[in-house]
Amino acid sequence: MNRRHFIERVSLTSGGLFSTSFLSFSSYAASTESSLATTAADHQSADVIVAGGGLGGCAAALSALRNGLKVVLTEETDWIGGQITQQGVPPDEHPWIETHGATRLYRDFRTAVRQYYQTYYPLTDAARTRTHLNPGDGTVSKLCHEPKVALAVLLQMLAPYQSSRQLVLLLEHKIVAADVTGDQVKALKARNLRSGKELVLEAPYFVDATELGDLLPLTKTEFVTGAESRQQTRELHAPEKADPNNVQAFTMCMAMDYLPGETHVIDKPKEYNFWRNLTPKLTPAWSGRLLDLQYSNPKTLEPKALGFNPEGVATGDKLNLWNYRRILSKANFKPGTFAGDISIVNWPQNDYTLGNLIGASEKDFKHHVDRAKQLSLSLLYWLQTEAPRPDGGQGWAGLRLRPDIMGTEDGLAKYPYIRESRRIKALFTILEEHVGADNRAMITGKKTGNTAAPFADSVGVGYYHIDLHPSTAGNNYIDFGSLPFQIPLGALIPQRVQNLLPANKNIGTTHITNGCYRLHPVEWSIGEAVGMLVAYAQQKKVTPKAVHEKLNLREEFQKMVRSQGIETQWPSA
Repeated sequence: MNRRHFIERVSLTSGGLFSTSFLSFSSYAASTESSLATTAADHQSADVIVAGGGLGGCAAALSALRNGLKVVLTEETDWIGGQITQQGVPPDEHPWIETHGATRLYRDFRTAVRQYYQTYYPLTDAARTRTHLNPGDGTVSKLCHEPKVALAVLLQMLAPYQSSRQLVLLLEHKIVAADVTGDQVKALKARNLRSGKELVLEAPYFVDATELGDLLPLTKTEFVTGAESRQQTRELHAPEKADPNNVQAFTMCMAMDYLPGETHVIDKPKEYNFWRNLTPKLTPAWSGRLLDLQYSNPKTLEPKALGFNPEGVATGDKLNLWNYRRILSKANFKPGTFAGDISIVNWPQNDYTLGNLIGASEKDFKHHVDRAKQLSLSLLYWLQTEAPRPDGGQGWAGLRLRPDIMGTEDGLAKYPYIRESRRIKALFTILEEHVGADNRAMITGKKTGNTAAPFADSVGVGYYHIDLHPSTAGNNYIDFGSLPFQIPLGALIPQRVQNLLPANKNIGTTHITNGCYRLHPVEWSIGEAVGMLVAYAQQKKVTPKAVHEKLNLREEFQKMVRSQGIETQWPSA
């Protein structure tokens, strides 16, 4: 490829080049115009360019690196780690995660998180000797921890490759343009969101591990968004009418601790009255006002009461939201180390459904993110001033926002917690009939089953129930049982474009099945398989599509995958 020719074409709107339609979350001030000239130094080449430093991107980079490839990894924010760090979401995992159902590398990551606490934190003797230490003792996961610890571990895992220059990590860089010829991506252009400097990135392969599938429109890779109709997919829980703008809520998470007897009430948020009085317009109906200690039971959609007590005590038979995503429990550390527990707020009450970030303009993107921040801050203010207390009073004035935990000035996460992305039109699309318990029973005629549909091309496994949060089109929760599933190779390969692969929530799922393929260990497994696919395809000098289509290549690749610690089937399968 003629790099100078690519640079000259950056400002054009025809041919194979497309400019991003919305601006990076991390720098609204960055220009959306691409420069017409760069110097020879403004160029990086590698065996693979991975765009997006979330869990899928990190896993793709690590697996490519361990197989000898040179990697450039870009990330919009100043933190790698995606949902587990910059978005502030402790791991959502299945109950077997300690022993199986994830890759060896993912379990190594989890072990390293625990070792980090054991090495650097003043744990109690009981906590230090606990085999499965859970620093926060949060109920959402067997391993709830601070975002910065996950960040430290991920950076440690990448460090030797950076030192050897096998890996180039470009933080605060956003992909803004692509050069495409036919079915091949030739190069990407990244913009430094601090300086505005642009960089051309060339490689034989490109991986889209961005949170919203940003590379798909830039590279002309065919994709879908939103909800498919039941007629299109035959899925039991699909809507009657397709809606490409109907996506799950996103959330601006925040961290807080509680200091009894102190007052840390924030200034009243400017949109507080709006959010305080909002009853979400959902079908079936929401339980009442959004800022309240009740919500719609995700499975039944009946009103369900919740508890809240930041002292961590039981709240009867109600879930104590404070304990749910608690990332640091002071009881696990020597007395006096921490004044209080630290908990993440990623609850039904701060899910934002009033706008869609996929393909949003710069103005709309900023508008919806700012309003989502107002929602989260309004929830905090309500908890500080109006939430019912067990003693009959109102508000917990000692609740304190923790910007240091999120690494931001405003105390909110660096990036929205994204639940749904653009999705490639893949060689194979995973449907509810493959993984949904009820739909699978309808197809097979069996009322019970231990695992989902078997895929001969499996390159990983995962499990989570199908969990769709309220949506931008006004759907209430869609939440129902799934079965332990496999990750089919065909869902990782676009139908047409030959050298771009997805490694986040942008694989070949539907709106429905995305609900169980979007969680932490599954995203990691997808990324790790993709990084290995790039290495194998380059080694054999074949395309990923050929690996999928030719039995001998596919079986050899699966053997390679398993040899490096990736499970391709569940023990009972």
